[in-house]
Amino acid sequence: MITVPASVTQMQLAANGEAGRAWLAKLPHLVDELRELWPIVEIGPAFEGGSVGYVAPVVLRDRSRAVLKVNLPDGETDCEPDALAVWNGQGAVRLLRSDPRRGAMLLERLEPGVSLATLPDREAAIDIACSLLRRLWVPVPSSHPFRLVTRLAQEYADAFPAKYVRAGRPFASSLLACAVDLCRRFAHDDAPRTLANRDFHLGNILAARREPWLVIDPKPLVGDPAFDAAHLIRSLLPDAIPIPGYERLVSTIAARLGLPVKRIAEWVLVRSVENALWTLATGMGDPRWDVACAAASGESFHLL
Repeated sequence: MITVPASVTQMQLAANGEAGRAWLAKLPHLVDELRELWPIVEIGPAFEGGSVGYVAPVVLRDRSRAVLKVNLPDGETDCEPDALAVWNGQGAVRLLRSDPRRGAMLLERLEPGVSLATLPDREAAIDIACSLLRRLWVPVPSSHPFRLVTRLAQEYADAFPAKYVRAGRPFASSLLACAVDLCRRFAHDDAPRTLANRDFHLGNILAARREPWLVIDPKPLVGDPAFDAAHLIRSLLPDAIPIPGYERLVSTIAARLGLPVKRIAEWVLVRSVENALWTLATGMGDPRWDVACAAASGESFHLL
């Protein structure tokens, strides 16, 4: 028997509907199959705090400790093992085994495993995160399996207007128009194509022994590095977003990553509008913070 965290159940039902319900029903059987496929002799209680997949500590037949992760394969998660294989443990958790058909991975266990978000010195945490992110921006071969940021931007441009109308036009139309215009430009972007991670934040960086800090849970794409930086910035913003503090944060991150300030701010606006529309569609949270974040970026860097 396994216990699935409530946050995972809630996310699967809200975001994936019947497909999520079917995956949750099938999950115990998948875990049993993986016990047989891989040398797993013990499975501990699932880790709390995540919302996408089932993640639990395991003990293998040789008594080594690892982590079992099972995702519902989709456009965000299905290339996670490919990204970990490209990084090969350099700055990221090491992939031990994978089974793409089952959406499963056996991963190195990071211990002590506390997240970088718990580090009291926020400036030091940001330095560590930026240093790791720069290491993970590696070139990929032309035959790579990853989605392109340019293609995602085109999908955003095509989908945003209808989602906005379905949600009842919940925020200023100028924000929507700006996001759509930016996405159309990003869709034809010629920025360097590096291995990007759409879910890079302090909570996905864990303390380890092999290296002091390692990245987990990538959602990989290939494209503009500023796409990653925007999500990192969003994860660092407080509930109330003072404009001067926001401008300082964007400038600080841009300097540490060697990226253009305005480029990051543009992606912050796009990713905030996208998350606001997703939140409204799924009922998972309050979109007002995302709207405020998009507006702060538009106001601070004269995007509107």
